[in-house]
Amino acid sequence: MELRTLRYFVAVAEDLHFGRAAARLHMSQPPLSRAIKQLEADVGAALFHRSASGVTLTPAGVVLLEQARALLDQADRARVRVAAVTGATTLTVGILGDSTDPGATRLAAVYRRQHPDIEIRVRETGLTDPTCGLRAGRVDIALTRAPFDETGLTVQELRVDPVGAVLRADDPLARRGRLELADLADRSWFQFPDGTDPVWQSYWNGGEPREGPVVRAVQECLQAVLWNGTVGMAPLGHSPPGELAVIPVMDMAPSRVVAAWNQGDANPLIQSFVRTATAAYRTSCARPRA
Repeated sequence: MELRTLRYFVAVAEDLHFGRAAARLHMSQPPLSRAIKQLEADVGAALFHRSASGVTLTPAGVVLLEQARALLDQADRARVRVAAVTGATTLTVGILGDSTDPGATRLAAVYRRQHPDIEIRVRETGLTDPTCGLRAGRVDIALTRAPFDETGLTVQELRVDPVGAVLRADDPLARRGRLELADLADRSWFQFPDGTDPVWQSYWNGGEPREGPVVRAVQECLQAVLWNGTVGMAPLGHSPPGELAVIPVMDMAPSRVVAAWNQGDANPLIQSFVRTATAAYRTSCARPRA
């Protein structure tokens, strides 16, 4: 069994959906399906129950999933050790300054335990560059939020968060249990400086042209809400100050937490980091969030 095929299998086993797994692996679905069928032929057992509603693991699939994760983890550790011997001992990670993320906290603990000889340098950035300096070469990999212009980048989804409007607690709309974008149409929204990725700006403005104060960081956005009654936007689960409230916006697409790196970057530390991040965020998602 090839490691690549085992990675394909793990992706399908975790997503229980060939289409989503193919998107996660940055490949089309037909070759993924062929690879899984070949793997089933190699092991001599069906690994998935396939039906119109999706796929589920067979008993053989459950066993192989446990073993495959262990083998892939060992392979990643071997690559990291080899990289350390050749002098690649530092990885610079860009992170958006948007609060403490439980997934990132767990990732730090797991990675430190698995790779104590690798130094992680963290570069925090504001809201004006969703790639956290990746294109400028200031970081090796970014833990950030999509959507943004992905040209020249590889992007791995780690988690999906629903989004809410940040309002003053005494705002009449803050008393509602949920909102739609139309409820906020006549409000002032925060803006990013000129030159900011237009895909990123459009998402946080709900897909419509808006007017409002220019902000560069989360705290500036919160202050704009407090002082000016501006509409802010934030992933649900973030805890704002008591003077503010976050109300779910039901018709706004969720915010995707992603890892992003430059296409073609062969640094073995990046792939190891991505695999560890995927597992850490998967565990974080399985736990109740505040």
